[in-house]
Amino acid sequence: MNWMRAAILVAAGVLLSACASTIRSDVARFHNLSGSSGDSFVIVPKDDDNIGGLEFEQYAGLVRGALIDQGYRPAASGTPDLLVEVDYFVTEGREKTRYSGPYYPYYGHFGFHSRFHHFHHFGYHPFHYGYYPSNYSYTVYGRQLEVDIVRNNPEREHIFEGTVKSEGRNDRLAEVMPFLVQAMFTNFPGQSGATERVVIELPN
Repeated sequence: MNWMRAAILVAAGVLLSACASTIRSDVARFHNLSGSSGDSFVIVPKDDDNIGGLEFEQYAGLVRGALIDQGYRPAASGTPDLLVEVDYFVTEGREKTRYSGPYYPYYGHFGFHSRFHHFHHFGYHPFHYGYYPSNYSYTVYGRQLEVDIVRNNPEREHIFEGTVKSEGRNDRLAEVMPFLVQAMFTNFPGQSGATERVVIELPN
């Protein structure tokens, strides 16, 4: 897992600088696997536009390492037993509003106000304050990773289909991808037909 630890540490450093502390992902998996049989595999893009792309190769390397950890073998030559199809994307940002508090302090002229007390005095008092609701808006993006495993035969039997969905303020997929891959292969292959919430704590 050294490859994954290194990728996660680099990505965590960037995300921590943006005040993130966890990555929450919803992982949906469908499969007929009982475990790895040591089959050989190659990773290919679902989208032909990604063939030969440097971004694809970087993400494929993360998936490759995770599959090796699960007992699969990269195909060195000849015909692989499995084709691993990978796709990924980021959605357009959307605005969300969050309420903070529900109250925040303020300073003013005419006495002390709170949820529980209300009184006035005449004149200026520099330390009186009260509590009022506040909210703020920010942009979030949907990040998604798809991994399908297909038998490399004329029937092209699908033996695993997985989707990871995560939402956050970071739309830079390269920084988030190590965590999406980690979520995909947490408790792999997982319960077929179920969606699992995976929460990854970022290292300090």
